Amino acid sequence: MADLSKLSCFLLLLACLVTAPLPAARATVTCSQVTTAMAPCIGYLRGAGPLPGTCCSGVQSLNGAAQTTADRQAACRCLQTAAGSIPGINFNLAAGLPGKCGVNVPYKISPSTDCNSVK
Repeated sequence: MADLSKLSCFLLLLACLVTAPLPAARATVTCSQVTTAMAPCIGYLRGAGPLPGTCCSGVQSLNGAAQTTADRQAACRCLQTAAGSIPGINFNLAAGLPGKCGVNVPYKISPSTDCNSVK
């Protein structure tokens, strides 16, 4: 379950970086939401199968949920935490996931992304 949580957080970063920044004091996106939405992507990101439609649904859903800067930064942190604990993740596949799911992300998708700079 920890592996799933960390990957999910990384994937939410992909989805959250798309929306325009809006001022906010607190994030409403939780790591639990990230985990649930991104769980279907793990096999694909490990190179163990095709990209399931449920994965893209999760990416798109999280992109829509991350409406504020605080949401996107929180999602970024969740994704980084998740990605660090899931063995076998292909970060090239992760970086390409938004495009494959029809989501534009104008930032590099990487575990080294500075979440504080995410707007």
